[in-house]
Amino acid sequence: MVLLAAAVCNRTGKALVSRQFVEMTRSRIEGLLAAFPKLMGSGKQHTFVETESVRYVYQPLEKLYVLLITTKASNILEDLETLRLFAKVIPEYCRSFEESEIADQAFSLIFAFDEIVALGYRENVNLAQIRTFTEMDSHEEKVFQAVRQTQEKEALDHMRRKAKEINQRNREMAKGGRMTGIGGGGGFGSSSYRNESPIIDASSMEPTKPSYSKASAKPSGPSKALKLGSKKKDVDTFVGQIQLEGEKVADQHAGRSGSSAVSKSSTPAANQESIHLLTEERMVLSAGRDGGLQNMEVHGILKLRVTEDRVARIKVMTINNDNKGIQIQTHPNIDKKLFLATSQVSLKNPDKPFPLNQEVGVLKWRLQTQDEALIPLSINCWPSESSSGCDVNIEYELEQADMQLEDVVISIPCPSGAGSPTVGDCDGDNHYDGHKRVLQWSLPFIDATNKSGSMEFSLNGGHPDDFFPVSVSFTSRKPYCDIQVTEVKQIDDDQPEKFSTEVAFYVEKYEIV
Repeated sequence: MVLLAAAVCNRTGKALVSRQFVEMTRSRIEGLLAAFPKLMGSGKQHTFVETESVRYVYQPLEKLYVLLITTKASNILEDLETLRLFAKVIPEYCRSFEESEIADQAFSLIFAFDEIVALGYRENVNLAQIRTFTEMDSHEEKVFQAVRQTQEKEALDHMRRKAKEINQRNREMAKGGRMTGIGGGGGFGSSSYRNESPIIDASSMEPTKPSYSKASAKPSGPSKALKLGSKKKDVDTFVGQIQLEGEKVADQHAGRSGSSAVSKSSTPAANQESIHLLTEERMVLSAGRDGGLQNMEVHGILKLRVTEDRVARIKVMTINNDNKGIQIQTHPNIDKKLFLATSQVSLKNPDKPFPLNQEVGVLKWRLQTQDEALIPLSINCWPSESSSGCDVNIEYELEQADMQLEDVVISIPCPSGAGSPTVGDCDGDNHYDGHKRVLQWSLPFIDATNKSGSMEFSLNGGHPDDFFPVSVSFTSRKPYCDIQVTEVKQIDDDQPEKFSTEVAFYVEKYEIV
């Protein structure tokens, strides 16, 4: 298929928006569009018309036409499918099919057209992907804009405070001047004048400070206008404002989790010992909508934190019960040969202690696979078109029976213009975010007692492709790769030491595309 141009024109063939995907002069495209209305016969129900050189594929939009100009050798079925996608894109940006509205949104439509076709050939994209590509939504940009607005507001407040101080000082100076005029050249008048003016003391040759110097002192409390290092507080203020407006915002201080809707969490370690070990794992997974695992990666790290000098020279005994084929690496300062022989984590130099009050990564591991048997949670989404729109059935299945997943959120994108989904049967809770057009299916936990569940909903519109990609987020109190710390001992006398452990297994990206 070679697509020459895509355009929105009126009944007379006047181009409102036209995007050429091959080299073509303006007079050429205007001539082709002007000839289009003359080629349409009255009473015909066809959606295409041909000339000796090109084919017009069109769809009426009230008083307008969305029109594709292709070569005669192109596949008419692919042309019609592409035309359907073009027609669905236009309502995304235009509230009505009026010439003025099309002209106002011309650049947005052209950007969207470029996502559908490149160099005359159709790209493999759907409406949800086009929306994502054109919006170019950036969390970092929002945070930067919020920080900038906060700094500008604080700078303005600081300017107003300084202006108020200057006005107060000027009033006090004017008041002192009036007292000098009343007092004349001697007595209290001259004394007042001396107090209001800096006078050089002949004995010390240093100026004495005027009495109004207190008025020019800095205001009480530290000034925060344009202060370096205040970004964290600015972000918190912005996030708090958004939460007050009803938006759910992930906790950015618990750890970054990529595009995941749930931030990293871990088992609470209320009573941390002087030796504390943190096992942290993050997962990235991509699976096909028709089944099959495209890629899965798990990255893990074991961190050690020592808070007392007397337990700084220790060795950590571990056990690896994993059978998934993970790759383990030790820190360069850890005795690798000793670890491979005995699974013992100890420094190469036994006389050297671990650093105090620092989280030190001593082990890290990685798993990359395409084995479907290792998927922790499988998602099957079955959208189907109906006479009134789309019906969607979605279900989950816990594939690893020994795992317990917490704070599970399954997010299904919904097409614009179809309204809110009507949810039927649902295991767990659901919430529709109209701003982001996402239906969120939430379950507090998934384990062997509720290893499967389903949800049904329907929409007045949409296409099966609009409900992908489905994204999943969850946390777990148990690591995915079964690496455990069994004991911690002193290097000198092999005496066991008390230690505490913590686990943080979370999703960085988990999508069904």
